[in-house]
Amino acid sequence: MGLFDSILGRSKPPEADLDALFAVPQAALSLGIEGFTPTGVGAVCYRPTEGGAFSDTEAQIKQLVATGGGPTIEGTTDRFGFRWLIVTRTDADVSGLVTDLHAINSSLADAGFGSALLCSTVVFTAPTKKRMALVYLYKRGTFYPFAPETDERRDNPLELQVRGLIANDVAVESDLSRWLAIWGAPGL
Repeated sequence: MGLFDSILGRSKPPEADLDALFAVPQAALSLGIEGFTPTGVGAVCYRPTEGGAFSDTEAQIKQLVATGGGPTIEGTTDRFGFRWLIVTRTDADVSGLVTDLHAINSSLADAGFGSALLCSTVVFTAPTKKRMALVYLYKRGTFYPFAPETDERRDNPLELQVRGLIANDVAVESDLSRWLAIWGAPGL
């Protein structure tokens, strides 16, 4: 950041810690003890940009992750205009899923789109058969649980239960106002 940026109050956005996702398998073990099961679905959400470079990067990512009979990967745009790359593994291997999500994140960052990254999700089924996701916020470097109900309501008790279960495994977002509702997120 330069002198003029400092004087004018501009700041450089923080770099995302892409490696923090590798703590999710440990959190999955803690959740598994309490009856939560991984679904094999995860996704990366980002702000799309215009231009051929971005489209080419997304196509290369899809080809990279799906190589050699790997997981399926598809892209979708939600109602808010955010782009999601969804990874589905038939084996529900959390470590493999995290590796796939990390490959997507790294590819976007290496292509210069790191500032467009918003969040990653890893989806689980609760003992009550409800779906919930561990959400990783790139800009904060923290995780939080998101458990949607019908009619765009949340299962707050379930989210707080999950927070307690994973607190020793991942950096949990302490500011509950940052536990954003990601309505319509893939896999939920």
